[in-house]
Amino acid sequence: MRLTHYWQLIRGDRPVGILLLLWPTWWALWMAAEGLPPWHLLLIFTAGVWLTRSAGCVINDYADRWLDPQVERTRQRPMATGAVSPREALWLFVLMMLVAFGLVLLTNPLTILLSIVGAVLASTYPFLKRHTYLPQVYLGVAFGWGIPMAFAAVQGTVPPVAWLLFLGNLLWTTGYDTWYAMVDREDDIKAGSKSTAILFGDADLVAQGLLYAGFAWAMWLVGSRAGLGIFYYVALAVALVLVLRQFWIARDRRRDHCFEAFVSNQWVGMAVFLGIAGHYALGT
Repeated sequence: MRLTHYWQLIRGDRPVGILLLLWPTWWALWMAAEGLPPWHLLLIFTAGVWLTRSAGCVINDYADRWLDPQVERTRQRPMATGAVSPREALWLFVLMMLVAFGLVLLTNPLTILLSIVGAVLASTYPFLKRHTYLPQVYLGVAFGWGIPMAFAAVQGTVPPVAWLLFLGNLLWTTGYDTWYAMVDREDDIKAGSKSTAILFGDADLVAQGLLYAGFAWAMWLVGSRAGLGIFYYVALAVALVLVLRQFWIARDRRRDHCFEAFVSNQWVGMAVFLGIAGHYALGT
């Protein structure tokens, strides 16, 4: 039973978050290597994604232990119910971050240096919702940090196209996490928490449109700067159709529809990845 609570704490039963972090990391690995990356780096970054996302969920629940019992969607989480203590959660967080750092030590000095910044981002993000309406933007920075790390691991440097890819991912992450925040908006307002969903208010769908338009623009530029071919742009078009479907689903702002829109972003990330990987595999 104890292991079940830990599994729930690290969201082992909810793999969508792992995919949302994994796809951009794989975008970067494939682009940096111009095809299939070295196997040891693929394994290091894939395992690192799982570890850091899981550790991020733990520290998020630790930071939100005052908030989760007041929110319908989160009141059954292990820390909210008392099934896992704050002390246990902190030890689990530290252990997972140490294992992740151990994996990074198998790369190069620049990647190791960037990983320290990534650890700070992952550790501090959950505490922002008390102080700013922009935790979703900060999450975008944290979730996208694997992009410069991937380029550094493969190429030993972080070229401009990597930062352009980082920008595209930042806008995308802010958008999909705003859908997520719209699920909890009413509960968050009552509890005194902050989010982009609360900041945008009645203009939320317009703001979302701007964020996703920015994502499309940045990813188009990424394709142009990286010399990606028609296969990539077709895949990007498919991704944008999936985005439009999200707006249709969540147009009434119902909780379940906003959550469905959030979850569907796993397919957006996959479509972009297939476009990048397909380009290098087929040369088109």
